[in-house]
Amino acid sequence: MSRITVTVCRTCPAGEAGLASLLKTAAADLGCEVRETDCMSGCTRPSTVAFRASGKTAYLFGDVTGDDLPNLLTFLRLYAASPDGTLADARPLGSLREKALARIPG
Repeated sequence: MSRITVTVCRTCPAGEAGLASLLKTAAADLGCEVRETDCMSGCTRPSTVAFRASGKTAYLFGDVTGDDLPNLLTFLRLYAASPDGTLADARPLGSLREKALARIPG
């Protein structure tokens, strides 16, 4: 299984509020890498978070807040379990399913 990288925009409001640190702590047992980067160009729907892994579909979410942490962790677990990164059912993601900005084929 390829390692999952989660990237948080540090210049978005949730990034400035420490979302990357919250994710690192909450997802410590999932073996992913949480990174921060400056501006991910999702400025019309801040805050942005991306998930990607080699050979898997990549996802970009916007309008993310700290309140989305449980749904981000649910997504991370489902994404890790999916061989190609696609999800058969997005309902377990709660409101996060309405915050997807892009799905990029692997």
